[in-house]
Amino acid sequence: MLRLSLLCINFVGGIFQANPVLAQGGFFDQAKELMGNVDSVAPGASGLASSEIADGLREALRVGTERVVGQIGQTDGFNADPDIHIPLPSSLQKVQSALEMVGMSELGDDLELKLNRAAEAATPKAKQMFVNAISEMTLEDAEAIYNGPNDSATQYFRSKMSAPLIEEMRPVVDATLSEVGAVQAFDRLMGEYQSLPLVPNVKAELTTYALEEATDGLFFMLAREEAAIRENPAKRTTELLQKVFGQ
Repeated sequence: MLRLSLLCINFVGGIFQANPVLAQGGFFDQAKELMGNVDSVAPGASGLASSEIADGLREALRVGTERVVGQIGQTDGFNADPDIHIPLPSSLQKVQSALEMVGMSELGDDLELKLNRAAEAATPKAKQMFVNAISEMTLEDAEAIYNGPNDSATQYFRSKMSAPLIEEMRPVVDATLSEVGAVQAFDRLMGEYQSLPLVPNVKAELTTYALEEATDGLFFMLAREEAAIRENPAKRTTELLQKVFGQ
C-alpha cells in the first residue's frame, strides 16, 4: 500500500491555472520546459535561475508532504480510510474466521483497530524526514522528477526514506501498541483461539507488520496525490511558488 503527496504541488498547480501561458499544459510539463529553457531566458523576462526553479519544487513538496502527514497522522487517518486501513495480518485473519464461528469476532476487530491507532500515532515521525529528504534534493533530482512517471517524486522519497523511516517509527509503534492494549488484545485473541479444538498454530509479529503497513499506506497516499495533481492541479500557492512559476 505508502505510496508522494505532492499535495504540496497543489500549490504549484494553482499558479498555472492563474497564468494563461502556463495553463496551456500541466504543471510538470511546464516545469520541465522551464528547467530546460531557464538559461536562455533574459533577466527581466524571467530572471530565474535553475536553482530557484528547483527551490520551487522543494517548496511544493514540503507543503504537500506536510499536509499528507497531517491528514493520516491523526485519529482515524488510517482506520477510516478504506485505501490504507490496516487489516489483521493474514495469519490472524484465519484466527478471526475461526472465532467468528463461535461468536467472538470482536476480539479480532479490537486488535485491528489498535493496529491502525499505532500507525496513526507513528506517522508524524515522517514529517522531519521528509524535510531532510527535500533539503537534500539536487537539481538533477528535480529534473528527474519533472521528466519521470506519475510517481517519480514518490519513488524519490521511498528510496531516501524507507529504511530510516521504519527505524524512526518503530519505538512509537511499539509504545503505542502497548498503550492502546494491542498486546493484551492479541493475547486474548490467541487465548480464545487456542482453546478451540483442532486449530493450527499461528504466529504474528505485530510491530513489524504495523510498520510495513504504515509506511506503505503513507507512500500510497503520496503517490495518489502526485498522480492526481499532474492531471488536475488545485488552486493554491505560496510566495516562493508565485515567484518561480508566475501568478
